[in-house]
Amino acid sequence: MKQRTLKKILSGGLLWSGIFLLGLSMIAGATVPASASERIICASTTSTQNSGLFEVLLPAFKQASGIEVAVVAVGTGQALEMARRGDADVLLVHDPAAEKKFVEEGYGLNRRQVMYNDFIVVGPASDPAKISGSKDAVEAMKKLAASGWHFVSRGDKSGTHSMELKLWKKAEVDPKGKAEYLEAGQGMENTLRMANEKQFYTLTDRGTWLATKDKEKSTLKVMVEGDPQLFNQYGVIEVNPAKHPHAKIKPATAFADWLVSPAGQKIIGDFKDKHGNPLFVPNAGK
Repeated sequence: MKQRTLKKILSGGLLWSGIFLLGLSMIAGATVPASASERIICASTTSTQNSGLFEVLLPAFKQASGIEVAVVAVGTGQALEMARRGDADVLLVHDPAAEKKFVEEGYGLNRRQVMYNDFIVVGPASDPAKISGSKDAVEAMKKLAASGWHFVSRGDKSGTHSMELKLWKKAEVDPKGKAEYLEAGQGMENTLRMANEKQFYTLTDRGTWLATKDKEKSTLKVMVEGDPQLFNQYGVIEVNPAKHPHAKIKPATAFADWLVSPAGQKIIGDFKDKHGNPLFVPNAGK
């Protein structure tokens, strides 16, 4: 009798414990953001990755939203192709002409500018092409061609590569096939490493240059800067679910909105190298 009574008490206790735990889990669940389990893929550039910007941006965004962002860092051209295939949810890239085409084709939504820096030409301290101090990038490219090229190109359809090709075209010279014109097919950090090893010139975004030159112990120097043609704008674009129904538009839009919000813009503006130099300038809505 006592044993049967004890079983009843225990079974009742377990029942009420289960109800109590269920209640606790429901309360806990109500306090977790609905997006906590979300994970999106951001196709971006090697420059944003190499600079270390994502290391400060993504933890702050996850804390604010509960959304995890996985970054695939490739050249802008490759990032856009990833999104065309439906292999990304959002883009953070830097080739405005290609970005606009991407949106016009219906693959992207709501392209917004986020931040900018500039491109610079770096090269060996000996400066055989005599371009140091130039503020005319096109004239500098002409001098590079005349002096024997000695140039390492990204060669990867990135935003930086696109800018480089535009400069060669304006200079009315064709580097293809030249013995001293090397196509790395690599991201910006690796291209800078190759240029340093060979003591060649290259075009880089300033953010990657500032973030990596000390780490790589580079002996290259800034040769060309300050030309308005070297302006380097970054934009964010959500992938259109009308093209790819599996694209996670809500969390992707939340990420894009946050990047252009005061909170996201402040983190970008506060991001500096160890010498206190800003790597990007926030300019959402400007």
